[in-house]
Amino acid sequence: MNSFLNKMEKYFVPIAGKLGSQRHLVAIRDGFVSIMPLVIAGAFAVLINGLPIPVYQKFMASVFGETWTVFGGNIWTASFAIMSLLVVITISYHLAKSYDADGVIAAVMALGSLIMLTNPTEDGSGIPFKWAGGTGLFVAIIVALVVTEIFVKFSKSEKLIIKMPDGVPPAVSKSFAALFPVMITVAVISMIKVLLGLVGITDIQALIYDVLQKPLAGVANTLGSAIAIVLFNHIAWFFGLHGSNILEPVMQAIYLPALDANIKAFQTGAAIPNIVTKPFFDCFVYMGGSGVTICLIGAIFIASYRRKSKNKAYQSMANISAAPGIFNINEPIIYGLPIVLNPIFLVPFILAPLVLTIISYLAIASGIVPPTVAMVPWITPPIISGWLVTGGSLMGVLLQIINLTIGLLIYYPFIIMAERIDAKKSLTNTAKIENSKDKKLEI
Repeated sequence: MNSFLNKMEKYFVPIAGKLGSQRHLVAIRDGFVSIMPLVIAGAFAVLINGLPIPVYQKFMASVFGETWTVFGGNIWTASFAIMSLLVVITISYHLAKSYDADGVIAAVMALGSLIMLTNPTEDGSGIPFKWAGGTGLFVAIIVALVVTEIFVKFSKSEKLIIKMPDGVPPAVSKSFAALFPVMITVAVISMIKVLLGLVGITDIQALIYDVLQKPLAGVANTLGSAIAIVLFNHIAWFFGLHGSNILEPVMQAIYLPALDANIKAFQTGAAIPNIVTKPFFDCFVYMGGSGVTICLIGAIFIASYRRKSKNKAYQSMANISAAPGIFNINEPIIYGLPIVLNPIFLVPFILAPLVLTIISYLAIASGIVPPTVAMVPWITPPIISGWLVTGGSLMGVLLQIINLTIGLLIYYPFIIMAERIDAKKSLTNTAKIENSKDKKLEI
């Protein structure tokens, strides 16, 4: 075990640590976090509109009229339907701020550049919703990063900065200071579009989607990729790194569009295409947080009740962690028990979510449980989230109950083992103290 831990600390931890603090990945993560409240609002609007309960649908239509879904549809249009437009702004803003550059100007310029690269609708009257939503996310991310990097580079050049005299309002001074960097940046993006047209690439959105995003989405919607995500996440957590934050850019860029596709299919009554989405992990695998630690807390309570456990440290930590654990906040138990760098809990901490990933995937793939069709806040407690995320299906709740039970069964024997090990250590330490006292008395 020590050899394994030493190797992981030598090779894995430095890489994961660098990924977790990498400027561009952090900007992507924070950019998606910034739009999350609006995305959740849009997801709830779709869920309210599309609950597959005939009595509910008839009731809503009788009370609000046959066009009652327009209200929720408007909210979806302002959130999921323009996700790419929103995220290009927020990612650019956070990346520019990390360089101490003007985040607002960078964000506005990134949005303008994305619109410049996007072909208008057939009648030329506007931006197609096809690329404004989840299908355009990859281009939006790339544009946000590239445009901001170019802008920051030129804005750091003193020769390109127009300095206004004292007394000029700060907003005006900032605008003139950014004038040349902005002009050069948009000129570069315009030239890129011209050059792409010369080589026959007339739709950069379609090219990126077909070559990069679509194949990645296909691979991501597999059991193997889900297992890889869960494994990396929990190994990072075991070494004290925030695995969820490290992987957040991947989760948002790949698994959020997968959810978007599910939502669109749910709205139209078509077959739901994707099994693995962001809510798939949040609601069926990471219940109580990474490691399904709500099951660890439950296992401690059960061990305490059944065996009249005298391990006050575990009981106290379970008492402290129970309330936040219900809302999927598990830092208290991870760092307080601790799970971090604790070889006793390495196996269940990784094994439990891996088993739940396999069970959840097979349950949805077999048609027993409906696929996820809603984005719910990550702090939504289990049982409630299982019902919401599957479009109001009790099978989602049942899957969560089964997963929680399996998680408890996995963690329970390790709790017993950990308590026995701690008891032996306590007896050994007591014996050493007694021997030390006896020697002093003899002297």
